[in-house]
Amino acid sequence: MHLVRDFRPHPRLRNGHLMTVVSAFWPRAFPRLPAAAHRLFEVEQGTQVRGDCNWHEDRRAHSTLVLLHGLEGSSDSGYMRGCAEKAFAAGFNVVRLNQRNCGGTEHLTPTLYHSGRSADLRAVLAELVARDGLGEIFFVGWSMGGNLVLKMAGEFGSKAPEQLRGIAAVNPCFDLAACVDALGEGRNFVYSRHFVRKLKRRMRRKAQLFGGIYSLDQLPRVRTVRSFDCMITARYCGFHNANDYYARSSAMHVLGAIQVPTLMLTAQDDPFVPFSTFSHEAMRTNPFIRLVAPEHGGHCGFISDEHGEERFWSEARVVEFCAEQRELGVPEQLGKPGRESSLGGQPSEKRRLEAGATMGGA
Repeated sequence: MHLVRDFRPHPRLRNGHLMTVVSAFWPRAFPRLPAAAHRLFEVEQGTQVRGDCNWHEDRRAHSTLVLLHGLEGSSDSGYMRGCAEKAFAAGFNVVRLNQRNCGGTEHLTPTLYHSGRSADLRAVLAELVARDGLGEIFFVGWSMGGNLVLKMAGEFGSKAPEQLRGIAAVNPCFDLAACVDALGEGRNFVYSRHFVRKLKRRMRRKAQLFGGIYSLDQLPRVRTVRSFDCMITARYCGFHNANDYYARSSAMHVLGAIQVPTLMLTAQDDPFVPFSTFSHEAMRTNPFIRLVAPEHGGHCGFISDEHGEERFWSEARVVEFCAEQRELGVPEQLGKPGRESSLGGQPSEKRRLEAGATMGGA
């Protein structure tokens, strides 16, 4: 049974707010991460998302990590590049995926991105399997991206494709309403203002490109993320209102259905992902889910008191988890008797055993 290395926060960053803010501005370099090759994935007709890919020479001989950023992040977010560098050095192919419109890709789709678009991840997974012939694929998401990878896995349920070997979610916002309400509290004004400014700026760019679709008439009234979701996300993405959007897009409703090895990392002092949401029943009853929740770490921060590979603790733990699953062995051949896979194969009963191998305490 693998024991997760304890997180020891940087001695000056034992406050959740400070950890969150400092991690966003911590100067970083990624000398071991080669220049990425851009690739467009068609996730639905008329809509593409861009992946920034680092492939080993024989990509089929290596496991692959697909990384997904959080709200208003991109493939260039520090945690995305940091995790990619560690994973590539550990022998993984890496795809840093931009959600719709992110990373300067507004022109690739007439639509908006939101927390319920798990179908985009399924489309990327299907292409990596069918076109690239990849046999071992992991998905990793941060914050909003964490909700999406969990939602995808839960929607697959017992029909998860054999090639999906595991997922990891860092500070996942799987209860969207609770997270948005926490973000709207006065103590989180700085984060709320930051997100709202970036969301409004993106909508202005979107309206310039697709003026026949989007109107900015409601934008001056947007003051919070919830009001943005009510006036913009719901209006243009087929939801009745913000509450309907949160209810239909939160992964919490499908956590119990997840049947691939899953690592969740969160911090008890995350300013706007309430730790109370992790009291969800699936955390206790689903043997495929392992929750690791240090007292400190902030939101997607986890800057440790160590140097080198361990400075950014959560990135190291994610790669460690995926490497552990990889070392448990190649899945059984597709097509053997068993449960039908949504990608046409037969998932192995080894999944439960492999997940159980990582279910120990932190």
